[in-house]
Amino acid sequence: MLRRPPSLSRTWTPVALPALLVAILAGCATPGPQAEASGTITDIPALAEATPADDAKAYEGELQLDLGDAIPEPVTEDPVQDLPTTVTDAQGTKVEVDAARRVLALDQYGTLSQTVYELGLGDLLVGRDVSTTFEQAVDLPLVTQNGHELNGEAILDLEPDLILTDTSLGPWDVIEQMRDSGVAVVVVESGRSLDNVSELIGQVAGALGVPDAGDALAKRTQAAIDDVEAQVEATTPAAVQEQLRTVFLYVRGQSGVYYMFGEGSGADALIDAAGGYDVAREIGWDGMKPLNDEGLLAAQPDAILMMSKGLDSAGGVDGLLDRYPALAQTPAGQHRRFITLPDSQILSFGPRSADVINALAVALYAPEALS
Repeated sequence: MLRRPPSLSRTWTPVALPALLVAILAGCATPGPQAEASGTITDIPALAEATPADDAKAYEGELQLDLGDAIPEPVTEDPVQDLPTTVTDAQGTKVEVDAARRVLALDQYGTLSQTVYELGLGDLLVGRDVSTTFEQAVDLPLVTQNGHELNGEAILDLEPDLILTDTSLGPWDVIEQMRDSGVAVVVVESGRSLDNVSELIGQVAGALGVPDAGDALAKRTQAAIDDVEAQVEATTPAAVQEQLRTVFLYVRGQSGVYYMFGEGSGADALIDAAGGYDVAREIGWDGMKPLNDEGLLAAQPDAILMMSKGLDSAGGVDGLLDRYPALAQTPAGQHRRFITLPDSQILSFGPRSADVINALAVALYAPEALS
């Protein structure tokens, strides 16, 4: 039986400034006034099978995409765990994993739980975060509340022997208290991009004692990414002048959070992979900065990528245009060229990365295929 700590404090002390920003944004999940959602598009063809638009920059209208709930495909049906093991996690902490029979894999996007399933160890999971919604896991007890806030009591009630997480959920004191209760906690890389998908899979697999399955899943995932990137390169414009100038906005309107993601945020790699022209590089927009009219006017985007709930929380396109009139002076604003994917998908950077890249590339350069 796990030893419960005397109290479960709500104070959150993240370990680094980037983690702090992610945590603040992740916590802004309480719904506010929202725009009526337009029709969601779930039938997304492969880019290679879609006909590119004659003039992709002239397309008008919003595209709300949804890949649907993931159906994890285990890379092996019978992985053999080699435990106990000692791993050094992403924070440099040496963690002894004696057993992994009751596992929680928790992050903002549900990526970690899906990775566990695809490693063939889904039956070890005893709970889930709010972003884990695929069929095999949807009946597991929820251990997050108010969006992405960890519930210490709910976690302890499940008696986990291993928690896999990153710094995208809080309060961080809950994680420290799990350690104090004797639970092995392995913190994986929080910075997400296409460059570290394989590394993230390896960290999860290493903690679970299945490095060979991790290698196999990483190779399968990277092969899928490489395949769709080859389709993008063969299909989308090579000339910079013909590529859609694209930016990524992170919005939680009810909390007054309006950010434009730039270089090094992960969104820049996603834009590049989907064949867009990442304007952030051109205007020197580094990291994650509060959105302002000057930045929008400098960017002059043709298309804007967003999380679905983020756009809804701002009152939809009309609400965003009201708050930032400069948007109406950009091609994206004039054409209402907003492309959204669910919050749990668009920046997840995990086993579904290839599907995300494909969906965005189709929306950018073959939008008629989605109608």
